[in-house]
Amino acid sequence: MPSVLTPRQLPGQLAPVVTGTAVVVLALPVFLVTRWPLGAWALAAVLWVVSQAFGYVLRRLRFGPGNLAASSVLAFGMMFRAIAVLVVVLAVAVSNAHVALGAAVVYALAYTLELGTAVVMYFAGPAR
Repeated sequence: MPSVLTPRQLPGQLAPVVTGTAVVVLALPVFLVTRWPLGAWALAAVLWVVSQAFGYVLRRLRFGPGNLAASSVLAFGMMFRAIAVLVVVLAVAVSNAHVALGAAVVYALAYTLELGTAVVMYFAGPAR
């Protein structure tokens, strides 16, 4: 019986990305019905697409215990991804707080669902 401490194989990235993307897509009708600023949704969508594209490039690296350099680039790249989103949202907040808040909420919900899906898939997967 595998425990929480048992190493597992990394799950595929398609399902988590699709679930996060679904949040961004499903947020559009909410923004339209509630008449919230569409610029907020557009900003969140652009940040999501750019972040996922950068993540895709990072995942193409051959990381692991045998390749310390690639693992380091992956770690710093993932941190840079989050910091870049934060910097953009803060820059927008200076000029329009409502747009920044809406974009931050949509992006945060999408990221949270993506992360949650990945964690569930990891712990549901077979042990190594």
